[in-house]
Amino acid sequence: MTVPPHDPADPGFGVYVHWPFCAAKCPYCDFNSHVRHGGVDQDRYVIAFAREIRRMLELTGPRAATSVFFGGGTPSLMGPATVQAILELIDAAWPLLEGAEITLEANPSSVDAKNFRGYRNAGVNRVSLGIQALNDPDLRSLGRLHDVAEALRAIELARELFPRMSFDLIYARPGQTVEAWERELNQAMSYAVDHLSLYQLTIERGTRFFDLHKAGKLVVPDGDLSAELYEATQELTEARGLPAYEISNHARPGAESRHNLTYWRYGDYVGLGAGAHGRISTQEGKIATSNHRLPETWLEAVMKDGDGFDAFDPLDDPAQADELMLMGLRLREGMDLVRWSSLSGRSIDPGTETFLQSHGLIERAGNARLRCTPAGMMVLDAVVADLAI
Repeated sequence: MTVPPHDPADPGFGVYVHWPFCAAKCPYCDFNSHVRHGGVDQDRYVIAFAREIRRMLELTGPRAATSVFFGGGTPSLMGPATVQAILELIDAAWPLLEGAEITLEANPSSVDAKNFRGYRNAGVNRVSLGIQALNDPDLRSLGRLHDVAEALRAIELARELFPRMSFDLIYARPGQTVEAWERELNQAMSYAVDHLSLYQLTIERGTRFFDLHKAGKLVVPDGDLSAELYEATQELTEARGLPAYEISNHARPGAESRHNLTYWRYGDYVGLGAGAHGRISTQEGKIATSNHRLPETWLEAVMKDGDGFDAFDPLDDPAQADELMLMGLRLREGMDLVRWSSLSGRSIDPGTETFLQSHGLIERAGNARLRCTPAGMMVLDAVVADLAI
């Protein structure tokens, strides 16, 4: 399955399902993930998802879904029957278009052949593996529960069973050199994957790594070395036919993540589950939704009220324009200027555009799109801040 051609008028309609449970909390992770040693009543969660889907359908009205993404947490801790039940509920609410992309995130330590075959039979056609590193010492320092041997078995099994497969790596790790990262990245690209997500390690408040970094016990590459690692990443992936189509995502042409493109092209998507976010168009306008983060709080709210919202915020046109820019400039294809101007009610300031162009940070892609250059991607937040004024 390949991604359909980009229709700027239709960025797609996605459904995101958050499974917030993990076997252990990684020290770098600030995602909404929770460890429950007593286990999880998956049947009860299916009932809650059914109630939440009914509520969301009332808001969205009839739509056809172009993608479903099971994220987490660790969705591969779900039983295949749970995945199948949720997909059937989604398909009944927002019929899945032929060729819809259905992705499930998996950790190598939670992978087994029986479950993977079960996910494939349930309708999953793309798997995203959280590999993170291809050497055992770094996997241990990242708090991962798998080793390299398990990672390679998971990659082989995913390649065998699923039409499409991606995996994640983290770079700019403590003590990592450009040469070591280049060897690791070349190894990763040798596994015949069509998509890689390559993230620089960031120190997030509220994580174990944040505390260690603050205490001086964790040293990460400085700005210059991080820039060298980023540049090496772009050069190697481009040379091997996996160019960046988004700041951290690389794919062979046609293998881009359809679901994530819906985000970055500022399409609508429903967020289901604890801590999930959504952007949905209703009769009253576009709404930003977010759910209670604590699974038990979300579950109680859904069973009582039919939804787990902790925020339900209307977005006026200027707010949508800001979000469109923030998301669109992450993409190599850039931002749709016509759509941005329609929402913002103005054009990009010529002086600001000239200034950023003169410093090699942005460029026009035809007459209707604006994009960051590779240099601009490295300072994306600053570019967005300048253009949004």
